Amino acid sequence: MSELTFEQMLEDTIKTIHSGDVVEGTVIDVKTDEIVLNIGYKSDGILTKNEYTNDSSVDLTAVVKPGDVMEVKILKVNDGEGQVVLTYKRLAADRGNKRIEEAYNNREVLKASVVQVLEGGLSVVVEEVRVFIPASLVSDTYEKDLNKYMGQEIEFVISEYNPKRRRYIGDRRQLITARKAEMQRELFERIQEGDVVEGVVKNVTDFGAFVDLGGADGLLHISEMSWGHVEHPRKVFRIGDTLRVLIKEINGSKIALSLKFEDENPWRDAADKYAIGNIVTGRVARMTDFGAFIELEPGVDALLHVSQISKEHVEKPADVLNVGEEITAKIVDFNEADRKISLSIKAMAASSSMRDETDEDVTVDIDAVITAQTEDEAQ
Repeated sequence: MSELTFEQMLEDTIKTIHSGDVVEGTVIDVKTDEIVLNIGYKSDGILTKNEYTNDSSVDLTAVVKPGDVMEVKILKVNDGEGQVVLTYKRLAADRGNKRIEEAYNNREVLKASVVQVLEGGLSVVVEEVRVFIPASLVSDTYEKDLNKYMGQEIEFVISEYNPKRRRYIGDRRQLITARKAEMQRELFERIQEGDVVEGVVKNVTDFGAFVDLGGADGLLHISEMSWGHVEHPRKVFRIGDTLRVLIKEINGSKIALSLKFEDENPWRDAADKYAIGNIVTGRVARMTDFGAFIELEPGVDALLHVSQISKEHVEKPADVLNVGEEITAKIVDFNEADRKISLSIKAMAASSSMRDETDEDVTVDIDAVITAQTEDEAQ
């Protein structure tokens, strides 16, 4: 029997490799553009930066060090110079592709960071596999600027899986829609009319403000923003404001809100404060041709009819009054049921005249009495 040569014995201890095999290797050296690995073969394996990752900004010396053990895939057994060409990213992509397939079949929620913002959507990477999320599937509302998502970790599901065309589509919108539906269900289970809840102003319009209650939006109509007059919602609220609101009405999925709390109702003790004959001071809030509306306090307005402004003839309130001007007048009518109060400056002037006439009469009488007493004493 012939004895084996040293070379033959060495070859017997060296494993056989083929293109496509997955092998384990130990990092021998790390350079800026390649990694050298001992894969148990007669030649070392070379893993270039391009075959390590798709991210050109990665510094190999920062992520890999000698002694690290890696699984790699054989691309070529001999590159022409006796070296074995390896790939890491393609192995990761194969595994990533399998991961994507499983997530697609199981409707699994994936999480990944946005690595690129494109004109038509977002790009994320799942285990070296790029997944595209179209702009229409990023959110349940129109997103004008997608740049805010750059670098952000987001959740999504795979809505389309086509490995032959390398087409992997992610969908974030359906997750948001499903979560909002669940939050809405939970919200309607715990709230009822009359509750006071906290919400955040989501949008402000000419007729009111929409308040996010955490699962559904409620409408705070301009007429329910204050017991007083509100000129425009945007002068009172801004998007992002936090409010404590009263749930006034629930009608199906619609929620009507109010800031007119009953314990703050200015009409609760109005009968005493604004009884007929009382003299009050208020501010001219607005004017019409037939009179001026005087704000006595927020939520309580009174009408000063044009005929009650002065003893002199007044054609229009604007001829003698200005919005914002403070006036003093007498309550001449109070209707609590209809919440109507009528004022009169003329009546107050008339009362003053009567007092003046009464004071003059009293003065004359007193003088007469004093004169009579003096004459009696002289006699």
